[in-house]
Amino acid sequence: MYKLVAIDIDGTLMNDRKEITKEVNDAIQAAKAKGVKVVICTGRPIVGVQSIIEELKLNDEDEYVITFNGALVQNTYNQDVESQITLNYENLKELYDLSLRLNSPLHFFDTENLFTPNREISKYTIHEAHINQIPLHYLPMDEVAKDMVIPKVMFIDEPERLDTIIGNIPEEFWDKYTFVKSTPFFLEILDPSVSKGNAVKLLAEKLGITREEVICIGDGENDLSMIEYAGCGVAMANAVSVVKEAAQFHTLSNNENGVAYAIEKLVLG
Repeated sequence: MYKLVAIDIDGTLMNDRKEITKEVNDAIQAAKAKGVKVVICTGRPIVGVQSIIEELKLNDEDEYVITFNGALVQNTYNQDVESQITLNYENLKELYDLSLRLNSPLHFFDTENLFTPNREISKYTIHEAHINQIPLHYLPMDEVAKDMVIPKVMFIDEPERLDTIIGNIPEEFWDKYTFVKSTPFFLEILDPSVSKGNAVKLLAEKLGITREEVICIGDGENDLSMIEYAGCGVAMANAVSVVKEAAQFHTLSNNENGVAYAIEKLVLG
């Protein structure tokens, strides 16, 4: 019997209109009623998921959310932090210098805000602020507080440009950071120990749940680590090929209530 279901948001939980359908919500509530833990696991910042947590009623005692691609694991009832793994100012400075060398726009987060050191603010930074309803600030590097807590940094650009940028990142950076491409125009950069898979593992162990009792559902490259960790990795029909190849179960697309279909087949059936 499965005891924990971790679900990505964009391209998975939500359809392309950024809606959680009644079918998906009903399936999640039915899984909860059966005693299954349902955990949102997303690259979004914590402030960008609060309305979703409330909509899905995932804020009871002993319920959790995983945000920033695994950098933050937090109790949704009392906001206690179970795990927080962040970058520091020196990491940010090094990545900013790299972004200048690669000619890539960059933005970064603290726990409640989005910042860009680029005076010409990218449309993708504006998009990120909009979808997460998070305050956006222009912040030159020489004004960044040296003690800022930075869950993640992002390189952002047109998809073809971003692929070129990724190809030009020096080898030593791949050992020093975790890089995950969450959309065709977002490259997320985190502490090397951070991944969705590691965060789900940490939470499962805290809850006394074995790997074999975990389902993870996703579509993007940043979901691969949790798909590989899960006892049952579930790929959306709209998932990238590496996720489909790693998954044990293939469900319908995010526009066809794929999360509901997976829960009905694997948990409720």
